[in-house]
Amino acid sequence: MESQETQAQALTNSFDGIEKALDVEAITAPENGCAKRTDKLVPVKDTTQELKKDYEYTRGNLYSLIEKGQEAVDGILELAQESDQPRAYEVAGQLIKHVGDVADKLADLHKKVNDIENPKNSKSTEVTNNTMFVGSTTELAKFLKQKQDK
Repeated sequence: MESQETQAQALTNSFDGIEKALDVEAITAPENGCAKRTDKLVPVKDTTQELKKDYEYTRGNLYSLIEKGQEAVDGILELAQESDQPRAYEVAGQLIKHVGDVADKLADLHKKVNDIENPKNSKSTEVTNNTMFVGSTTELAKFLKQKQDK
């Protein structure tokens, strides 16, 4: 009996450094090898507030980018008309494309948030590509005939 207690103390002492480093307490298993199970419920974080905050932040940034992009487009178009240089028109075209892309990102943001908030509305299609019938051709013919009759 003393040797088991000595072993338990030695085992506990060997975990002291780990206990301190991880700020936990070591638990030794009982003699029969079965530890007592304790189920603790971990509270689930409510992510709706975080989602709303992130959505509003991202939405505000996208609106700001669209407004600044519109101002830049107006400026570069004016410059392109005054200078009548092809490079200025090319830059204007690229800038217009970028503003359109940001507007698309805003629409995608709305769709993603809607899919998160209402998962039932998102379409989930299941595609079965590899189906196999195990049986004879006569059984298959009977099965198909029954389906056709219904």
